[in-house]
Amino acid sequence: MKLLKIFLLFGFMTSVESVSAQIRSIVGNWQLVKQGSCLEETASRQDDTLQSLREDMQTRSSVSPLVVNFRENSSGEESTRILNTSKSANQKKFFYKFNGEMLLILDKKSQTISDNYMVDKFTADSLIVSNASRPCETKIFVKITQDQAN
Repeated sequence: MKLLKIFLLFGFMTSVESVSAQIRSIVGNWQLVKQGSCLEETASRQDDTLQSLREDMQTRSSVSPLVVNFRENSSGEESTRILNTSKSANQKKFFYKFNGEMLLILDKKSQTISDNYMVDKFTADSLIVSNASRPCETKIFVKITQDQAN
C-alpha cells in the first residue's frame, strides 16, 4: 500500500513538472507590440522641446512588426517582417538563456552577453521584459502562431 502511494505521488509530481515546463517555455515566435523607453517616463513634465523630440523619435520608429523566434536549441532570430509577404528583413541571429526570471541574449560569435532582461510577466501568450540596466525600458511581446508568422 505504501509503495502504491509513493508511485502515485511520484506520478503526480512528474505530471505537474511537465505541465509547468510546457507553460514556462519561451520557444516560438513572439511579436513586439509595444516598446517603452526612459524618455517617455521622463517626458511626463510635458516640456515642449522634450515633447517634440519624443514625437520625432516615434515617427522614425519602424512600422513593420519585429518578430523574435526562440528555438528549442537556445538559438534565436530577430527579424522585421515585410508586410503581406512571408519574407523578413534585417535578420539578426543570437543565442539565449531563459529561466523564467531572466532572459539573457548572447552574441552568436563570441557567446558573450549582449542584452540582459528581467522578466516582468510571462504567460503562455504574452511576455513583458525590462532592460536589467535600465528598468524603465520595457518591451511587450505577444506569442504568434505559425499561421500568423507566415
